[in-house]
Amino acid sequence: MKRTQKRGREVDGVLLFDKPVGLTSNAALQEVKRLYEAQKAGHTGSLDPLASGMLPLCFGEATKLSGFLLDADKWYWAEFHFGVTTTTGDAHGEVLTTKEVGTLEEAAILQVLAKYTGSMQQIPPMHSAIKVQGRPLYTLAHKGLTVERAPRSITVYEFKLLEIEANRIRVHIHCSKGTYIRTLAEDVGETLGIGAHVSALRRLSVGPFTGSDSMINLERLRSIGDLAALDALLLPMDSALGQWPSVSLANDSVFYMRQGQPVLVPHSPTKGLVRLYTRKKSPIGIENGSFIGVGEVLEDGRIGPKRLLASS
Repeated sequence: MKRTQKRGREVDGVLLFDKPVGLTSNAALQEVKRLYEAQKAGHTGSLDPLASGMLPLCFGEATKLSGFLLDADKWYWAEFHFGVTTTTGDAHGEVLTTKEVGTLEEAAILQVLAKYTGSMQQIPPMHSAIKVQGRPLYTLAHKGLTVERAPRSITVYEFKLLEIEANRIRVHIHCSKGTYIRTLAEDVGETLGIGAHVSALRRLSVGPFTGSDSMINLERLRSIGDLAALDALLLPMDSALGQWPSVSLANDSVFYMRQGQPVLVPHSPTKGLVRLYTRKKSPIGIENGSFIGVGEVLEDGRIGPKRLLASS
């Protein structure tokens, strides 16, 4: 059987893409992938079309690490519009109810935000990409169907009030993976007895990538006609793993690790996930060489392979 030749370039790295409002995460991914002429690319967790902001895109071997960013904490700036509920929980949905808002009292709002700070159970909205029996919930929602959804454990680490203006508030939210800001807005509005939806949303940070990191927007990418210049915008693959401890492996340990066997590394961390590198000798001693993937410290102290990159 003739093997199908893969289309596109082999390119590895992470792009901190600034997704614009109105574009789905998948549409953004496909456009950027086309600009890079990349063979393989993936995003690290959807942003709604209403939302803008940080959407890390992983290319090539970096796609093997995208799950770690999917599991990472997120930071958002959001605007809640009170007095109006919608079918989607955001400004793109059809209006369900309207109520008189009156004066928004800061003390009352702070009390409600405190109620939704911490660990809790959250029921995902129908207009989400979560699959039930293989079908995304939003496909059912578009048909007017509602199905039972299992609650998920989430944590809101910070729910900070930034501003009150007429019938809207602006907030800063630091939360765990799987948190739906639309649902938080609806819960806050329901608790206040006036309803609410998200009218604006921007993701500021994802895991190790902070708001101070330089995000690249679509306009800038489109203006660059040179592939080498585009590649220069990519961050190294191990940047996705943030401040995880690193472990350097001798050549024989690298060999056994690639065979799926755990290895003993003296003076290594005693628990958790680690970044794995080849060992490089330099004038100042032993340094990290090439990044080869993710390892996990086992109960017996050895380090086993968790997610390894293809060997070059």
